[in-house]
Amino acid sequence: MAKLIDGKAISAALREQIKQETRLLAEQGITPGLAVVIVGEDPASQVYVRNKEKACEEVGFYSEKYALPAQTTQEELLALVEKLNHKPDIDGILVQLPLPSHLDEKAVIAAISPDKDVDAFHAVNVGRIMQGEYRFLPCTPAGIMELIHAAGVAVEGKECVVIGRSNIVGKPMAMLLLHENGTVTICHSRTKNLPEVARRADILVAAVGKAGFVTADMVKPGAVVIDVGMNRNAQGKLCGDVDFAAVSEIAGAITPVPGGVGPMTITMLLKNTLAAARR
Repeated sequence: MAKLIDGKAISAALREQIKQETRLLAEQGITPGLAVVIVGEDPASQVYVRNKEKACEEVGFYSEKYALPAQTTQEELLALVEKLNHKPDIDGILVQLPLPSHLDEKAVIAAISPDKDVDAFHAVNVGRIMQGEYRFLPCTPAGIMELIHAAGVAVEGKECVVIGRSNIVGKPMAMLLLHENGTVTICHSRTKNLPEVARRADILVAAVGKAGFVTADMVKPGAVVIDVGMNRNAQGKLCGDVDFAAVSEIAGAITPVPGGVGPMTITMLLKNTLAAARR
């Protein structure tokens, strides 16, 4: 039976550390500040934003929330981002995605100052990650690295397989594993013999967005399995990209959904905001 990698506990320990460091900064008269911008009424986005506000409060950050109506224009949104770029009490800017379809996400991300881009989506920060000279790491992949380390797993020399090639998880995940000397394969919808490739992995990261996509026959015995999926099954229950019950019989270590990667994402956002405040 696989060892459970408890994202809740690991995240709580990291937040405690962030809280202590925030206290020390406060003694120098610095309070990390995060601005969260949400456009429209997407219910999932609203939950995320509430959780982010709560997390900021918990560790002693200053936070501002800008809830804009769905019909906000591109010009209005860009003007707000520009204002926040110059606000001295704001160290991090986060525009909650997805945006309503009439807005250009790429242009909005490009407008955020790279120094305040705590999601690490700006092309400058993506380039720095490629070079291995980063200021900020994308929150989900950074959280996954923390989970792998907490499980006592060394990446060096391991076969690592990432299923999914999104800009938010798959691609940066592959880079971070590569920076720690893993041998990395990225799989996607056009990969031939995907189960066979996945079975080679000592570390398998599933970020596909399909419930139960990774089955037991795709997992090498003893592998570390990281489940990034957040799906609802037919019964409306939250589940990951991995068939948890079957895979946990084979894997060496596995993250649950919920309670695995999820709690880490916001914690890494706090870590990035703290780093921005320090700079």
